[in-house]
Amino acid sequence: MPVSDTTISALIELKRTDAEGLVAQLTSQLRGLIAAGRLGKGRMLPSSRRLASDLGVSRNTVTYAFEQLAAEGYVAASHGRRPVVMIDGHERIERGAVAAGERVGKLRLSPWATKLQQAGWPMSYRGQLKPLRPGLGDFREFPNEVWARCLRRSAMHAGRRELGPVNRLRLREALAHYLATSRDVRATAGQIMILPSAQAALTLIAATLISPGDNVWVEDPGYPGAAAAFQASGARLTGIRLDEQGMQQMPGLGAPRLIFMTPTHQHPTGRLMSLARRTEFLAASRPGRTWIVEDDYDGEFHYDSRPVPALQGLDAHGRVFYVGTFSKAMRSDIRLGYLVAPAALVSTLEIAQQHMGLIAASHVQEALAEFIDDGHFLAHLRRMRRLYHARRDHLVEELQRHLGGMLSVEVPPGGIQLVARLKRGRADQAAVRRLVAAGVETRALSSLALGRPSDHGLLLGFAAWRESEISAAVRTMASCF
Repeated sequence: MPVSDTTISALIELKRTDAEGLVAQLTSQLRGLIAAGRLGKGRMLPSSRRLASDLGVSRNTVTYAFEQLAAEGYVAASHGRRPVVMIDGHERIERGAVAAGERVGKLRLSPWATKLQQAGWPMSYRGQLKPLRPGLGDFREFPNEVWARCLRRSAMHAGRRELGPVNRLRLREALAHYLATSRDVRATAGQIMILPSAQAALTLIAATLISPGDNVWVEDPGYPGAAAAFQASGARLTGIRLDEQGMQQMPGLGAPRLIFMTPTHQHPTGRLMSLARRTEFLAASRPGRTWIVEDDYDGEFHYDSRPVPALQGLDAHGRVFYVGTFSKAMRSDIRLGYLVAPAALVSTLEIAQQHMGLIAASHVQEALAEFIDDGHFLAHLRRMRRLYHARRDHLVEELQRHLGGMLSVEVPPGGIQLVARLKRGRADQAAVRRLVAAGVETRALSSLALGRPSDHGLLLGFAAWRESEISAAVRTMASCF
Protein backbone atom coordinates (compact mmCIF):
# COMPACT_ATOMS: atom_id res chain seq x y z
CA MET A 1 0.00 0.00 0.00
CA PRO A 2 1.41 3.47 -0.88
CA VAL A 3 2.40 5.62 2.02
CA SER A 4 2.22 9.38 2.61
CA ASP A 5 5.13 11.69 3.33
CA THR A 6 4.17 11.81 6.97
CA THR A 7 4.44 8.02 7.39
CA ILE A 8 7.70 7.39 5.49
CA SER A 9 9.75 8.28 8.53
CA ALA A 10 7.54 6.04 10.68
CA LEU A 11 8.45 3.05 8.49
CA ILE A 12 12.17 3.61 8.95
CA GLU A 13 14.00 2.46 12.06
CA LEU A 14 17.65 3.45 12.41
CA LYS A 15 19.89 1.93 15.09
CA ARG A 16 22.81 4.13 16.02
CA THR A 17 24.67 1.16 17.55
CA ASP A 18 24.42 -0.91 14.36
CA ALA A 19 27.82 -1.59 12.77
CA GLU A 20 26.28 -1.09 9.33
CA GLY A 21 26.10 2.69 9.79
CA LEU A 22 23.22 5.14 9.44
CA VAL A 23 23.67 5.85 5.72
CA ALA A 24 23.69 2.14 4.83
CA GLN A 25 20.65 1.45 7.01
CA LEU A 26 18.64 4.31 5.51
CA THR A 27 19.60 3.37 1.95
CA SER A 28 18.63 -0.26 2.51
CA GLN A 29 15.27 0.55 4.06
CA LEU A 30 14.29 3.08 1.38
CA ARG A 31 15.36 0.59 -1.29
CA GLY A 32 13.13 -2.01 0.32
CA LEU A 33 10.11 0.29 0.38
CA ILE A 34 10.56 1.05 -3.32
CA ALA A 35 11.09 -2.62 -4.28
CA ALA A 36 7.95 -3.63 -2.34
CA GLY A 37 5.86 -1.03 -4.14
CA ARG A 38 5.24 1.01 -1.00
CA LEU A 39 6.83 3.99 -2.74
CA GLY A 40 5.46 3.84 -6.28
CA LYS A 41 6.99 4.96 -9.54
CA GLY A 42 6.77 8.75 -9.92
CA ARG A 43 6.44 9.27 -6.20
CA MET A 44 8.32 12.30 -4.87
CA LEU A 45 10.26 11.63 -1.68
CA PRO A 46 10.52 14.11 1.20
CA SER A 47 13.26 16.68 1.05
CA SER A 48 16.53 15.77 2.68
CA ARG A 49 15.99 18.53 5.27
CA ARG A 50 12.53 17.27 6.27
CA LEU A 51 13.44 13.55 6.36
CA ALA A 52 16.55 14.32 8.39
CA SER A 53 14.45 16.26 10.88
CA ASP A 54 11.85 13.50 11.13
CA LEU A 55 14.50 10.80 11.68
CA GLY A 56 16.73 12.85 13.97
CA VAL A 57 19.83 12.46 11.81
CA SER A 58 22.09 14.87 9.96
CA ARG A 59 21.07 16.14 6.56
CA ASN A 60 24.24 14.67 5.07
CA THR A 61 23.10 11.19 6.11
CA VAL A 62 19.91 11.56 4.06
CA THR A 63 21.71 13.23 1.15
CA TYR A 64 24.24 10.37 0.88
CA ALA A 65 21.42 7.81 0.97
CA PHE A 66 19.55 9.61 -1.83
CA GLU A 67 22.74 9.81 -3.91
CA GLN A 68 23.32 6.07 -3.55
CA LEU A 69 19.73 5.26 -4.57
CA ALA A 70 20.13 7.55 -7.58
CA ALA A 71 23.35 5.77 -8.59
CA GLU A 72 21.51 2.44 -8.42
CA GLY A 73 18.65 3.77 -10.55
CA TYR A 74 15.95 3.66 -7.88
CA VAL A 75 15.39 7.45 -7.85
CA ALA A 76 16.18 10.46 -9.98
CA ALA A 77 17.69 13.36 -8.10
CA SER A 78 18.76 16.82 -9.21
CA HIS A 79 20.03 19.85 -7.31
CA GLY A 80 17.30 21.78 -5.54
CA ARG A 81 14.57 19.22 -6.28
CA ARG A 82 13.16 16.37 -4.24
CA PRO A 83 14.06 12.82 -5.45
CA VAL A 84 11.53 10.99 -7.62
CA VAL A 85 11.07 7.19 -7.59
CA MET A 86 11.96 5.70 -11.01
CA ILE A 87 11.13 2.01 -10.49
CA ASP A 88 7.82 0.22 -10.21
CA GLY A 89 8.50 -2.31 -7.48
CA HIS A 90 5.56 -4.59 -8.35
CA GLU A 91 6.63 -4.92 -12.01
CA ARG A 92 10.20 -5.64 -10.96
CA ILE A 93 9.12 -8.39 -8.54
CA GLU A 94 6.83 -10.00 -11.14
CA ARG A 95 9.54 -9.97 -13.81
CA GLY A 96 11.95 -11.52 -11.33
CA ALA A 97 9.48 -14.28 -10.51
CA VAL A 98 9.01 -15.10 -14.20
CA ALA A 99 12.75 -15.19 -14.77
CA ALA A 100 13.21 -17.44 -11.76
CA GLY A 101 10.55 -19.78 -13.08
CA GLU A 102 12.29 -19.98 -16.43
CA ARG A 103 15.57 -20.98 -14.79
CA VAL A 104 13.96 -24.00 -13.14
CA GLY A 105 13.91 -25.86 -16.46
CA LYS A 106 16.72 -27.99 -17.86
CA LEU A 107 19.96 -26.06 -18.10
CA ARG A 108 21.76 -25.92 -21.41
CA LEU A 109 25.45 -26.50 -20.79
CA SER A 110 28.44 -26.33 -23.11
CA PRO A 111 29.88 -29.65 -24.36
CA TRP A 112 32.89 -28.99 -22.10
CA ALA A 113 30.77 -28.64 -18.94
CA THR A 114 28.58 -31.60 -19.92
CA LYS A 115 31.58 -33.88 -20.31
CA LEU A 116 33.02 -32.71 -17.00
CA GLN A 117 29.76 -33.62 -15.27
CA GLN A 118 29.82 -37.06 -16.85
CA ALA A 119 33.42 -37.68 -15.79
CA GLY A 120 32.56 -38.25 -12.12
CA TRP A 121 35.62 -36.31 -11.03
CA PRO A 122 36.73 -34.68 -8.78
CA MET A 123 35.57 -36.90 -5.97
CA SER A 124 33.36 -35.28 -3.37
CA TYR A 125 34.78 -35.83 0.12
CA ARG A 126 32.45 -34.78 2.88
CA GLY A 127 32.90 -34.50 6.58
CA GLN A 128 35.95 -35.15 8.69
CA LEU A 129 39.16 -36.55 7.24
CA LYS A 130 39.33 -40.28 7.96
CA PRO A 131 42.05 -42.92 7.71
CA LEU A 132 43.03 -44.35 5.19
CA ARG A 133 42.09 -41.76 2.59
CA PRO A 134 44.50 -42.07 -0.37
CA GLY A 135 46.37 -39.29 -2.13
CA LEU A 136 47.52 -37.36 0.93
CA GLY A 137 50.78 -36.61 2.69
CA ASP A 138 50.85 -35.88 6.42
CA PHE A 139 50.36 -32.13 6.80
CA ARG A 140 50.85 -32.52 10.56
CA GLU A 141 54.55 -33.19 10.00
CA PHE A 142 55.14 -30.12 7.86
CA PRO A 143 57.49 -27.42 9.30
CA ASN A 144 54.81 -24.75 9.46
CA GLU A 145 56.89 -22.24 11.43
CA VAL A 146 59.68 -22.28 8.84
CA TRP A 147 57.16 -21.96 6.03
CA ALA A 148 55.42 -19.08 7.83
CA ARG A 149 58.72 -17.17 8.06
CA CYS A 150 59.26 -17.60 4.33
CA LEU A 151 55.73 -16.35 3.63
CA ARG A 152 56.15 -13.31 5.89
CA ARG A 153 59.41 -12.28 4.26
CA SER A 154 57.90 -12.74 0.83
CA ALA A 155 54.82 -10.67 1.69
CA MET A 156 56.98 -7.84 3.06
CA HIS A 157 58.69 -7.44 -0.32
CA ALA A 158 55.57 -7.96 -2.45
CA GLY A 159 55.47 -4.34 -3.63
CA ARG A 160 58.80 -4.62 -5.42
CA ARG A 161 57.53 -7.33 -7.77
CA GLU A 162 53.98 -6.12 -8.43
CA LEU A 163 54.52 -6.00 -12.19
CA GLY A 164 56.79 -9.04 -12.47
CA PRO A 165 56.19 -12.15 -14.59
CA VAL A 166 53.46 -14.59 -13.53
CA ASN A 167 56.02 -17.41 -13.39
CA ARG A 168 58.62 -16.19 -10.90
CA LEU A 169 62.19 -16.59 -12.10
CA ARG A 170 63.67 -17.44 -8.70
CA LEU A 171 61.30 -20.39 -8.23
CA ARG A 172 61.80 -21.58 -11.81
CA GLU A 173 65.56 -21.59 -11.30
CA ALA A 174 65.27 -23.40 -7.96
CA LEU A 175 63.00 -26.00 -9.55
CA ALA A 176 65.23 -26.49 -12.58
CA HIS A 177 68.17 -27.27 -10.28
CA TYR A 178 66.13 -29.53 -7.99
CA LEU A 179 64.52 -31.53 -10.83
CA ALA A 180 67.86 -31.96 -12.62
CA THR A 181 69.59 -33.37 -9.53
CA SER A 182 66.73 -35.44 -8.12
CA ARG A 183 64.81 -36.63 -11.19
CA ASP A 184 67.25 -36.12 -14.09
CA VAL A 185 64.84 -33.70 -15.75
CA ARG A 186 66.55 -31.73 -18.52
CA ALA A 187 65.09 -28.23 -18.79
CA THR A 188 65.97 -24.58 -18.52
CA ALA A 189 64.20 -22.34 -16.05
CA GLY A 190 62.34 -20.80 -18.99
CA GLN A 191 60.60 -24.11 -19.73
CA ILE A 192 59.04 -24.30 -16.26
CA MET A 193 55.58 -22.87 -15.62
CA ILE A 194 54.19 -22.41 -12.10
CA LEU A 195 50.50 -23.24 -11.79
CA PRO A 196 47.90 -23.54 -9.02
CA SER A 197 47.94 -27.36 -9.22
CA ALA A 198 48.98 -30.32 -11.34
CA GLN A 199 45.37 -30.52 -12.53
CA ALA A 200 45.72 -26.98 -13.85
CA ALA A 201 48.71 -28.17 -15.89
CA LEU A 202 46.63 -30.97 -17.43
CA THR A 203 43.82 -28.54 -18.22
CA LEU A 204 46.30 -26.18 -19.87
CA ILE A 205 47.82 -28.96 -21.98
CA ALA A 206 44.39 -30.22 -23.03
CA ALA A 207 43.20 -26.74 -24.04
CA THR A 208 46.39 -26.11 -26.04
CA LEU A 209 46.83 -29.42 -27.84
CA ILE A 210 43.54 -31.35 -27.99
CA SER A 211 41.00 -30.91 -30.78
CA PRO A 212 37.61 -32.67 -30.78
CA GLY A 213 38.05 -36.26 -31.91
CA ASP A 214 41.76 -36.53 -31.10
CA ASN A 215 42.76 -39.92 -29.70
CA VAL A 216 44.36 -39.88 -26.25
CA TRP A 217 45.77 -42.91 -24.45
CA VAL A 218 45.35 -43.10 -20.69
CA GLU A 219 46.22 -45.81 -18.18
CA ASP A 220 43.38 -48.17 -17.26
CA PRO A 221 42.87 -48.10 -14.32
CA GLY A 222 44.38 -44.65 -13.98
CA TYR A 223 44.10 -41.12 -12.71
CA PRO A 224 40.54 -39.87 -13.33
CA GLY A 225 41.55 -36.20 -13.26
CA ALA A 226 43.57 -36.64 -16.44
CA ALA A 227 40.75 -38.50 -18.19
CA ALA A 228 38.33 -35.72 -17.21
CA ALA A 229 40.61 -32.94 -18.50
CA PHE A 230 41.24 -34.55 -21.89
CA GLN A 231 37.71 -35.82 -22.41
CA ALA A 232 36.24 -32.40 -21.63
CA SER A 233 38.36 -30.96 -24.46
CA GLY A 234 36.76 -33.41 -26.88
CA ALA A 235 39.33 -36.22 -26.91
CA ARG A 236 38.42 -39.84 -27.60
CA LEU A 237 39.99 -41.77 -24.74
CA THR A 238 41.54 -45.19 -25.17
CA GLY A 239 42.21 -47.03 -21.94
CA ILE A 240 45.47 -48.99 -22.03
CA ARG A 241 45.68 -51.98 -19.72
CA LEU A 242 48.55 -52.48 -17.31
CA ASP A 243 51.09 -55.22 -16.73
CA GLU A 244 53.71 -55.51 -13.99
CA GLN A 245 55.52 -52.47 -15.46
CA GLY A 246 52.47 -50.26 -15.74
CA MET A 247 51.15 -49.00 -19.08
CA GLN A 248 51.73 -51.34 -22.00
CA GLN A 249 52.86 -50.38 -25.47
CA MET A 250 50.07 -50.95 -28.03
CA PRO A 251 51.59 -50.70 -31.53
CA GLY A 252 48.51 -52.02 -33.31
CA LEU A 253 46.31 -49.10 -32.28
CA GLY A 254 48.03 -46.43 -34.36
CA ALA A 255 49.66 -43.27 -33.08
CA PRO A 256 47.50 -41.17 -30.72
CA ARG A 257 47.64 -37.41 -30.37
CA LEU A 258 48.72 -37.69 -26.75
CA ILE A 259 49.72 -40.33 -24.19
CA PHE A 260 49.19 -39.71 -20.48
CA MET A 261 51.15 -41.85 -18.04
CA THR A 262 52.44 -42.02 -14.45
CA PRO A 263 55.61 -44.06 -14.98
CA THR A 264 57.37 -43.47 -11.64
CA HIS A 265 54.47 -44.71 -9.49
CA GLN A 266 51.55 -45.72 -11.66
CA HIS A 267 48.31 -44.33 -10.32
CA PRO A 268 46.75 -46.23 -8.58
CA THR A 269 48.89 -49.39 -8.47
CA GLY A 270 52.26 -47.77 -7.70
CA ARG A 271 54.03 -49.90 -10.33
CA LEU A 272 57.35 -48.67 -11.69
CA MET A 273 57.88 -48.50 -15.44
CA SER A 274 61.24 -49.91 -16.46
CA LEU A 275 63.81 -47.98 -18.42
CA ALA A 276 63.29 -50.29 -21.40
CA ARG A 277 59.54 -49.67 -21.44
CA ARG A 278 60.08 -45.90 -21.24
CA THR A 279 62.44 -46.08 -24.20
CA GLU A 280 59.81 -48.01 -26.17
CA PHE A 281 57.23 -45.27 -25.66
CA LEU A 282 59.69 -42.57 -26.68
CA ALA A 283 60.61 -44.49 -29.83
CA ALA A 284 56.95 -44.84 -30.78
CA SER A 285 56.17 -41.12 -30.42
CA ARG A 286 56.86 -38.46 -33.03
CA PRO A 287 57.67 -34.81 -32.23
CA GLY A 288 54.71 -32.62 -33.10
CA ARG A 289 52.44 -35.60 -33.75
CA THR A 290 52.34 -37.66 -30.55
CA TRP A 291 52.96 -35.93 -27.24
CA ILE A 292 53.61 -37.64 -23.92
CA VAL A 293 52.46 -36.21 -20.59
CA GLU A 294 54.43 -37.62 -17.65
CA ASP A 295 52.71 -36.99 -14.31
CA ASP A 296 55.22 -37.43 -11.48
CA TYR A 297 52.68 -36.73 -8.75
CA ASP A 298 54.61 -38.34 -5.87
CA GLY A 299 58.00 -39.08 -7.39
CA GLU A 300 59.82 -37.60 -4.36
CA PHE A 301 58.96 -40.70 -2.35
CA HIS A 302 60.85 -43.77 -3.51
CA TYR A 303 61.85 -46.29 -0.83
CA ASP A 304 63.40 -49.45 -2.25
CA SER A 305 66.08 -47.98 -4.51
CA ARG A 306 67.01 -44.81 -6.30
CA PRO A 307 64.11 -43.84 -8.58
CA VAL A 308 64.39 -44.41 -12.31
CA PRO A 309 65.17 -41.12 -14.13
CA ALA A 310 62.16 -39.21 -15.38
CA LEU A 311 60.94 -40.05 -18.86
CA GLN A 312 61.39 -36.39 -19.74
CA GLY A 313 65.12 -36.64 -19.13
CA LEU A 314 65.39 -39.40 -21.75
CA ASP A 315 63.64 -37.31 -24.40
CA ALA A 316 66.01 -35.71 -26.90
CA HIS A 317 63.32 -34.34 -29.23
CA GLY A 318 61.03 -32.19 -27.06
CA ARG A 319 57.92 -34.37 -27.03
CA VAL A 320 57.40 -34.91 -23.25
CA PHE A 321 55.55 -32.70 -20.78
CA TYR A 322 56.59 -33.21 -17.17
CA VAL A 323 53.95 -32.41 -14.53
CA GLY A 324 54.54 -32.19 -10.79
CA THR A 325 52.94 -30.88 -7.61
CA PHE A 326 53.93 -29.72 -4.13
CA SER A 327 50.67 -30.86 -2.55
CA LYS A 328 52.01 -34.35 -1.77
CA ALA A 329 55.47 -33.31 -0.53
CA MET A 330 54.36 -30.25 1.45
CA ARG A 331 50.74 -29.32 2.13
CA SER A 332 47.72 -29.69 -0.13
CA ASP A 333 46.53 -26.13 0.65
CA ILE A 334 49.73 -24.55 -0.70
CA ARG A 335 48.14 -24.94 -4.13
CA LEU A 336 51.24 -24.99 -6.29
CA GLY A 337 52.08 -27.27 -9.16
CA TYR A 338 54.39 -26.98 -12.12
CA LEU A 339 54.75 -27.92 -15.75
CA VAL A 340 58.00 -28.50 -17.63
CA ALA A 341 57.03 -27.85 -21.23
CA PRO A 342 58.78 -28.64 -24.52
CA ALA A 343 60.69 -25.51 -25.55
CA ALA A 344 58.76 -25.12 -28.81
CA LEU A 345 55.46 -24.72 -26.94
CA VAL A 346 56.47 -22.43 -24.06
CA SER A 347 55.33 -19.12 -25.58
CA THR A 348 51.95 -20.56 -26.61
CA LEU A 349 51.39 -22.13 -23.22
CA GLU A 350 52.28 -18.90 -21.41
CA ILE A 351 49.68 -16.99 -23.42
CA ALA A 352 47.08 -19.69 -22.68
CA GLN A 353 48.06 -19.73 -19.01
CA GLN A 354 47.34 -16.02 -18.62
CA HIS A 355 44.18 -16.17 -20.73
CA MET A 356 42.78 -18.98 -18.55
CA GLY A 357 43.89 -17.32 -15.32
CA LEU A 358 45.92 -20.35 -14.20
CA ILE A 359 48.28 -18.17 -12.17
CA ALA A 360 49.78 -18.93 -8.77
CA ALA A 361 50.17 -16.16 -6.18
CA SER A 362 53.56 -14.48 -6.63
CA HIS A 363 54.26 -14.16 -2.90
CA VAL A 364 53.72 -17.92 -2.45
CA GLN A 365 56.06 -18.61 -5.38
CA GLU A 366 58.76 -16.41 -3.84
CA ALA A 367 58.29 -18.02 -0.43
CA LEU A 368 58.67 -21.48 -1.94
CA ALA A 369 61.82 -20.43 -3.78
CA GLU A 370 63.33 -19.37 -0.46
CA PHE A 371 62.12 -22.59 1.19
CA ILE A 372 63.95 -24.60 -1.49
CA ASP A 373 67.08 -22.43 -1.70
CA ASP A 374 67.63 -22.51 2.06
CA GLY A 375 67.53 -26.32 2.15
CA HIS A 376 64.24 -26.68 4.05
CA PHE A 377 62.49 -28.54 1.23
CA LEU A 378 65.14 -31.25 0.88
CA ALA A 379 65.40 -31.64 4.67
CA HIS A 380 61.64 -32.11 4.88
CA LEU A 381 61.68 -34.63 2.02
CA ARG A 382 64.42 -36.73 3.64
CA ARG A 383 62.47 -36.89 6.88
CA MET A 384 59.19 -37.75 5.13
CA ARG A 385 60.80 -40.51 3.07
CA ARG A 386 61.88 -42.30 6.23
CA LEU A 387 58.51 -41.74 7.86
CA TYR A 388 56.39 -42.81 4.89
CA HIS A 389 58.61 -45.83 4.24
CA ALA A 390 57.95 -47.06 7.77
CA ARG A 391 54.22 -46.37 7.42
CA ARG A 392 54.02 -48.29 4.15
CA ASP A 393 55.68 -51.31 5.72
CA HIS A 394 53.45 -51.05 8.79
CA LEU A 395 50.26 -50.98 6.70
CA VAL A 396 51.43 -54.01 4.69
CA GLU A 397 52.18 -55.94 7.88
CA GLU A 398 48.83 -55.06 9.46
CA LEU A 399 46.87 -56.01 6.34
CA GLN A 400 48.66 -59.35 6.09
CA ARG A 401 48.12 -60.05 9.79
CA HIS A 402 44.43 -59.17 9.97
CA LEU A 403 43.15 -59.51 6.40
CA GLY A 404 45.60 -61.86 4.67
CA GLY A 405 42.81 -64.24 3.76
CA MET A 406 40.68 -61.52 2.20
CA LEU A 407 43.12 -59.14 0.53
CA SER A 408 46.19 -59.49 -1.67
CA VAL A 409 48.49 -56.52 -1.12
CA GLU A 410 50.60 -55.08 -3.92
CA VAL A 411 53.59 -53.39 -2.28
CA PRO A 412 54.64 -50.31 -4.28
CA PRO A 413 58.33 -49.30 -4.44
CA GLY A 414 57.36 -45.79 -3.36
CA GLY A 415 54.52 -43.32 -3.28
CA ILE A 416 51.87 -42.56 -0.69
CA GLN A 417 49.23 -45.27 -1.26
CA LEU A 418 48.86 -48.93 -2.18
CA VAL A 419 46.35 -51.33 -3.70
CA ALA A 420 44.88 -54.30 -1.81
CA ARG A 421 42.93 -56.59 -4.16
CA LEU A 422 39.94 -58.63 -3.08
CA LYS A 423 40.72 -62.34 -3.27
CA ARG A 424 37.06 -63.31 -3.44
CA GLY A 425 34.23 -61.39 -4.99
CA ARG A 426 34.06 -58.24 -7.05
CA ALA A 427 31.98 -55.95 -4.84
CA ASP A 428 34.73 -53.47 -3.98
CA GLN A 429 32.39 -50.47 -4.19
CA ALA A 430 30.01 -52.06 -1.68
CA ALA A 431 33.00 -52.77 0.56
CA VAL A 432 34.07 -49.13 0.34
CA ARG A 433 30.62 -47.95 1.42
CA ARG A 434 30.74 -50.24 4.46
CA LEU A 435 34.22 -49.07 5.38
CA VAL A 436 33.40 -45.38 5.05
CA ALA A 437 30.35 -45.84 7.26
CA ALA A 438 32.62 -47.48 9.83
CA GLY A 439 35.17 -44.66 9.74
CA VAL A 440 37.78 -45.91 7.23
CA GLU A 441 37.99 -43.91 4.01
CA THR A 442 39.24 -45.71 0.93
CA ARG A 443 38.47 -45.88 -2.77
CA ALA A 444 37.32 -48.75 -4.95
CA LEU A 445 39.84 -49.82 -7.58
CA SER A 446 37.02 -50.55 -10.02
CA SER A 447 35.91 -46.89 -9.86
CA LEU A 448 39.22 -45.86 -11.48
CA ALA A 449 38.67 -47.99 -14.59
CA LEU A 450 37.95 -46.21 -17.85
CA GLY A 451 35.75 -48.98 -19.18
CA ARG A 452 34.58 -52.26 -17.71
CA PRO A 453 36.82 -52.91 -14.68
CA SER A 454 39.01 -55.98 -14.62
CA ASP A 455 40.46 -55.34 -11.15
CA HIS A 456 38.58 -55.05 -7.88
CA GLY A 457 40.19 -53.92 -4.69
CA LEU A 458 40.85 -51.03 -2.35
CA LEU A 459 43.13 -48.01 -2.74
CA LEU A 460 44.56 -47.29 0.71
CA GLY A 461 46.62 -44.27 1.74
CA PHE A 462 49.40 -44.71 4.27
CA ALA A 463 51.50 -41.52 4.15
CA ALA A 464 49.07 -39.26 6.00
CA TRP A 465 48.44 -41.65 8.88
CA ARG A 466 50.46 -42.48 11.96
CA GLU A 467 51.13 -46.12 12.76
CA SER A 468 48.61 -46.16 15.60
CA GLU A 469 45.95 -44.76 13.24
CA ILE A 470 46.84 -47.34 10.60
CA SER A 471 46.54 -50.20 13.11
CA ALA A 472 43.16 -49.00 14.35
CA ALA A 473 41.89 -48.58 10.78
CA VAL A 474 42.93 -52.10 9.77
CA ARG A 475 41.22 -53.57 12.83
CA THR A 476 38.06 -51.72 11.80
CA MET A 477 38.43 -53.11 8.28
CA ALA A 478 38.76 -56.63 9.66
CA SER A 479 35.57 -56.25 11.69
CA CYS A 480 33.71 -54.99 8.60
CA PHE A 481 34.87 -57.90 6.45
